[in-house]
Amino acid sequence: MTITIEQSHPPLSDLPDTYLIALTECNAIKLQGEEQNKYLQGQITCDVNELEQKKILHGAHCNAKGKVFSCFRLFERNGSYLLFQPKSTIEHSFAELKKFGVFAKVEITTADNLAFYALVGDNAETLLKTQFNQVPDSQTPVIEINTTTLIYLAGKTNRYLIIDEQAQVEQHVAAFSLPVYSANVWRLLEIVEGIPYLENTEKSEFVPQMLNMQAIKGISFTKGCYLGQETVARMQYLGKNKKALFALQGQLPSRTKDIDVEKQLGENWRKAGEVIASYVSDDNQCYLQTVLASDTEQTASLRVKAHPDALLTVTALPYSLSQE
Repeated sequence: MTITIEQSHPPLSDLPDTYLIALTECNAIKLQGEEQNKYLQGQITCDVNELEQKKILHGAHCNAKGKVFSCFRLFERNGSYLLFQPKSTIEHSFAELKKFGVFAKVEITTADNLAFYALVGDNAETLLKTQFNQVPDSQTPVIEINTTTLIYLAGKTNRYLIIDEQAQVEQHVAAFSLPVYSANVWRLLEIVEGIPYLENTEKSEFVPQMLNMQAIKGISFTKGCYLGQETVARMQYLGKNKKALFALQGQLPSRTKDIDVEKQLGENWRKAGEVIASYVSDDNQCYLQTVLASDTEQTASLRVKAHPDALLTVTALPYSLSQE
């Protein structure tokens, strides 16, 4: 079965009411074994023990200095844990988990046998009900029906993950008779929702709070020790973190591959921060996920360095960054 994937890059406002996304740029690290819970608990920022009740968690995997290898959604499928994330962050995170995993009763692999699709939009729930006798929701966000895992993702837009082996998922996808977009559109939605989408973690530059992981409940400050925990706690309790993740939007005069953001300081412009993910639509609308100073105001004067007339605006995220 061949699924035709739209290669266009529509702006957010031009996306249809309901559509599918082939998540070919995403994969998952898989953990299974007698000590999968105990082992993972000592490696990542979220409290794995909460998975039994909450069913899906945001989390980050850090090095010993508290710098992030990857940000992921953690959920269970057929008794195994899956850390779902962009493929660009799999390699480093996988290598580190494997390195320490030899001392635990756990098998760590990548979920290369699985295909991941997203069903997005106003009619997503109704369409799922035409194929499945149960649909996940905010109270029961992860369900398994036969071999298929369905996951509800809360946010501005209704989003559901459909996970199974390739042939089985494609049967469901074909039956929906909807346009199927490339994984670029998933990146756009993550930017808008304020979910960190790391495209390159070779430098391991950011602590989790710089990526708003605390705001999306991806850090437990009470679970005890894990890799990088001392740095993460120090950032939280000593107020040392001065950066946060922002969503920016603007109009470019032409397509630009490498995008740097500048901020106006008096009569001068200076580098404002680091762009971690970007999406440029076919009409050159620009959506950026950028780590900036945490006190950046919505009225801040920001621009694209390569196009000085291309001003950027800070768009509201669906959660608060206030320290309560």
